[in-house]
Amino acid sequence: MDRIYLDHAATTPLSRQVFEKMAPYFTDTFGNADSPHALGRKAMGAVDNARDLVASLLGVKPSEVYFTSGGTEADNWAVLGGAYAQKAKGKTHVVVSAIEHHAVLYAAEKLQREGFTVTYLPVNEGGRVEASALKAAITEQTGLVAVMAVNNETGVIQPVRELAEIAHEYGALFFTDGVQAAPYMPLPVREWGVDMLSLSSHKFFGPKGCGVLYIKSGVKMERFVGGGEQERGLRGGTTNVPCVVGLAEAYAQNAGTMSASNEKIEKLARLFLQGISSLQGISVNGKGEKLPGVLNLRVEGVNNVDLLYKLDLQGVCIAVGSACASGSIDPSHVLLAMGLTESQARECVRISFGRDNTEAEVERAAEIFTQTVENLRKF
Repeated sequence: MDRIYLDHAATTPLSRQVFEKMAPYFTDTFGNADSPHALGRKAMGAVDNARDLVASLLGVKPSEVYFTSGGTEADNWAVLGGAYAQKAKGKTHVVVSAIEHHAVLYAAEKLQREGFTVTYLPVNEGGRVEASALKAAITEQTGLVAVMAVNNETGVIQPVRELAEIAHEYGALFFTDGVQAAPYMPLPVREWGVDMLSLSSHKFFGPKGCGVLYIKSGVKMERFVGGGEQERGLRGGTTNVPCVVGLAEAYAQNAGTMSASNEKIEKLARLFLQGISSLQGISVNGKGEKLPGVLNLRVEGVNNVDLLYKLDLQGVCIAVGSACASGSIDPSHVLLAMGLTESQARECVRISFGRDNTEAEVERAAEIFTQTVENLRKF
């Protein structure tokens, strides 16, 4: 069966060119980047080059780029490390949006159990955090504000620059999860004024298991992983040289093709919506400025898990709001925050397009989607 992959917001296939760039560091140049001998120095040179490349693409200093095992670690480090450092200043209040990735929410819950006060910012019905909500929540005791750049379920772009300015007025650090934004839009870190930003390689055709945390110069952070002096003493552990090399190469390739890819992806999304236009009871979740290739659809009268598996049996890969666990699924916290009921949230699916999808694939997927919805509604 030829599968039609429409779940690029979850992960992307590793670029063959990126894999070729990584390959020598698995075999020939296999040295530990912290070893002083020739093989170690050569590995460290590759890491330094990767750090320089990522920094240039973000418009920041190489010394502000830290490599991690992925977006989840970067998110945890930003929230926990930032909050712990600010606690030394007597700031024990943290503000996060209600639509953050679970990596941020879990870190916030950990802080709450440790005695921090946490406020969860609401969003409007379109899925956007409003500046007025942050102004109402922030206090002089606020040490950290975390609002993602783009929501991973709806594709709604958040007003990062405006929110960062408010946080800084109160002496709080501002962190934005840039994982879902990175594949589709430039990340003007300096212009936004953020103190920390996370990336994850596998979202832009790079390897899984590698991410970035940008930490602005002068921002004090707690050590996140002890046991080594890697990443300037803040994140111990043997450097994953092949993945670091792959991340940088993938990010550079993605930046070079982003404009053309976005134009294509936006066209594919329109083509899919046209292809399912005969269906009644279909609505798009999320309003305002959004990513071109992420569609979150409510399909009235159809359970999203049933729809996902019926489509999977026919070779079409999509997603629902949360991961399946023990045969059941929780309604999306993002959609609940936007005002949907639990039953309405269970009718929603996410379809995300990629640069390698074809019009023929999307037309076929729309046809299968339409037939499957009609059959599920009938029976």
